[in-house]
Amino acid sequence: MKPVVALVGKPNVGKSTLFNALVGKRVSIIEDTPGVTRDRIYGDVNYKNKKFMLIDTGGIDITANEVNDNIKMQAEIAIKEADVIIFVVDAKIGLDTNDYATRDIILKSNKKVIVAINKVDSKDSKEHLYDFYELGLDNYLSISGEQKTGISELLDKITEDFPDYEEEKPDDRIKFSVIGRPNVGKSSLVNAIVGYERVVVSDVAGTTRDAIDTVFKYEGNEYVVIDTAGMRKKGKIYESIEKYSLLRALKAIDRSDVCLLLIDAKTGIIEHDKHIASYAIEAGKAIVIVVNKWDTVEEKQEYIKTFTKELRNNFQFMTYAPIVFLSALTKKRIHTLMPEILKVAENHKKVIDNDLIDDCIKEAYALNLPPSYKGKRLKIYATEQVSTCPPTFNIKVNSKGLVHFSYERYLENKIRENFDLEGTPIVIRFKNKGEEKI
Repeated sequence: MKPVVALVGKPNVGKSTLFNALVGKRVSIIEDTPGVTRDRIYGDVNYKNKKFMLIDTGGIDITANEVNDNIKMQAEIAIKEADVIIFVVDAKIGLDTNDYATRDIILKSNKKVIVAINKVDSKDSKEHLYDFYELGLDNYLSISGEQKTGISELLDKITEDFPDYEEEKPDDRIKFSVIGRPNVGKSSLVNAIVGYERVVVSDVAGTTRDAIDTVFKYEGNEYVVIDTAGMRKKGKIYESIEKYSLLRALKAIDRSDVCLLLIDAKTGIIEHDKHIASYAIEAGKAIVIVVNKWDTVEEKQEYIKTFTKELRNNFQFMTYAPIVFLSALTKKRIHTLMPEILKVAENHKKVIDNDLIDDCIKEAYALNLPPSYKGKRLKIYATEQVSTCPPTFNIKVNSKGLVHFSYERYLENKIRENFDLEGTPIVIRFKNKGEEKI
């Protein structure tokens, strides 16, 4: 399991800028409005054969209002999950009550803490540089997230106790995870699949904790289902926040071939379901949408028709995902699930003959020429599949700057029309002539 590192601090100290400097791409929302990073943002960092998951949190502000209370709770959750905490402070303005409040939360964790004194490129920084030692912590580093100075030293400090990353030993068994918000029946579904009560089940949202693997047999072959297990400690009220499920889901997604996105038939679709699905897609995993508690609805056939339409409208970014309706509790329709898992897992690692994919794209191009832009038109020379899990295709063109997102979507649709890739995302990369493969 990759170590977890959390960025914490008051609003507007540059956590999001530092996050992007460490991850190497713009992921967080960066604005000048204090507290704009409402949700924890996640990214993977690779550095000198070390890998870790980085969490960016909203700014901790002791001003008593509901939004800041929620952000504080999310930061506390991130601190609890982290192996290393980066406490980001602002060298331009020095210490204030929010820094002390953050320090007090961090000290309770007994985790390794690095104080990152940010914005040292500012002319006002020298005035406050040594104030931060009043926090009484052990590790201090001066950095500039904006200018990327001190980043390698910070990464050295973060990873000094991390083990070298080792590729997992090859395991041909299909691994799938059950992801979704709390209390949709994830643990009940695992129990229904494996045939016995392996995971603690409770009506209290947030009762399951760290990811565990369960090995089971289906039609003579072994499979691994990844879920979460363990009881929530009393008094840890913040763990019932729905967003807490995201970190658990990410850890499980990372090790899966297929993700089962579990939706509650009673409560329907909420925005958080889409957030969780988007992480699985970004990770390039195959997906099956599973609608649980199907036994609790009236007029079941009509419900399937209307709810399927609703799912397609809400999840337009993954119309390729099959939908299964079942009841984990009564096991009704549970037999329909494993065949879908096996099908999408097979599609996820599908290899398409390069002549066939090349013909498919050239035919699509001939049927629908892209519009010209400033007298120039996109030309497609050749297409080849370069990897699997998910299937990834390189399309050689005259200028990738001429590719419009709508035309890329058109080509993806043509690939899906010609080849069975149900359940898996696909990646299309446009390469200029002479550009090397990725």
